[in-house]
Order: sequence, then C-alpha cells, then structure tokens
Amino acid sequence: MVGAALALARRDLMLALRRPGEALLPVLFLLTGTALFPLGVGPGAETLARIGSGVIWVLALFAVTVGTDRLWAADLEDGSLEQLELGILPLELVALVRCLVHWLVTGLPLVVISPLLALLMQQPPAALVALPAALLLGTPVLVMIGAIGAALLVGSRRSQALTALLVLPLQIPALIFGVGAVEASTGGIGGTVAYLILGALLLGSLALAPFAIAAALRLALE
Repeated sequence: MVGAALALARRDLMLALRRPGEALLPVLFLLTGTALFPLGVGPGAETLARIGSGVIWVLALFAVTVGTDRLWAADLEDGSLEQLELGILPLELVALVRCLVHWLVTGLPLVVISPLLALLMQQPPAALVALPAALLLGTPVLVMIGAIGAALLVGSRRSQALTALLVLPLQIPALIFGVGAVEASTGGIGGTVAYLILGALLLGSLALAPFAIAAALRLALE
C-alpha cells in the first residue's frame, strides 16, 4: 500500500510539473500582489510594517486556493476517479496524497519565498523566521479545506467561484492565527500560543479532511 501511495504521489507530481504555468501561478500571484501593494498604500515603512504580515497572509490564502477547484475535476471527466475508488488505496488515502502533492506544488514555494516577501513589506528581522514558520503550518490547512470544497463541488460548471465562496469562511481561523503568530513574534511577546493553535488546526485537518473529501467524492460518483 505504501508503494501504491508513492506511485500515486509521483504520478500527480509529474502531472503538475508538466503544467509549469499552473504550478508557478500561485508564486507569481503572491509576488505580484506583494510588489504592487505598496503602490496603493504608499511606500511608508511604518505603514507597511504594520500591515505587511496580514497582507502576505491574505495573498497566500488566495494563492493557495487558486486551482483547488481543479483538484478532482480532471479525474471525474476522464473516468480515473472511478478507478481510484476501485483501486487498492482507500479513497481517504488518495485524498491525502493528492492534497500533499498540491501543497508541495503551491504551498511550499510560498513558504520558501516568504522571507523575500517580508523584506518587500518592510517587516522586522524576526519576521524572516516567524512568517515562514507560520506559513509552513498554515498553508496545508488552507489546502485541505480547499480540497474539501473542491470535492463537494466537483463537476459543477461554476466550481471555481463556488469553491472560493464555500471555503474562504472556513479558512479564516488559519488566517487569523497565522497573522497573530507573526505579529506576536515580531512584537516581542512570543507567538507560542498562536503556533500551537496552528499546529492543532493542521493535525485536525490531516485527521478529518481526507474522510470529508472521500465522502464528497463518493457522492459525486453515485
């Protein structure tokens, strides 16, 4: 079963890398949004330092959510979703592998470039560590929630807009505690509690989201 899971992850990763434009879209979105934001509010260092972490987190939320509506659509269209359900891997494990690969392609690059974004937004030196740590815990949560919405609306003609409307309210806790962790760390008061809550959200999503995704996919196949 482990070999089958690794083979599925390798297949999904290769398919994602064959479409480099889609893979780079979240990174380009985040970089462009962060670079353009000072033009709208002004280049004042104090203003950017005060709102910078919140802006980066909001942009990261949208960047990760972009493309989640297509997580299952192609499999449903070509009939491979039925084959995945009938395969040796439980559909819950298939969902977990698919979410992991999607995070590796969309979420992990955001974590890697986040120190550069912190510099662009005039964040204090502590943010160069706090922001990547918060995104490392928070972006998988955003991916898992987005995958639930995508599974619920798979096959819908307006899945992209509907998925965003469905999942954004559920992603707000990760956004709140992600921003809170960065601001507490940079403010010198310690962000331990916020990081622990982010970790709890991550563990909860890893435990519950695959079952919710699998149940939604089975409904779509009926």
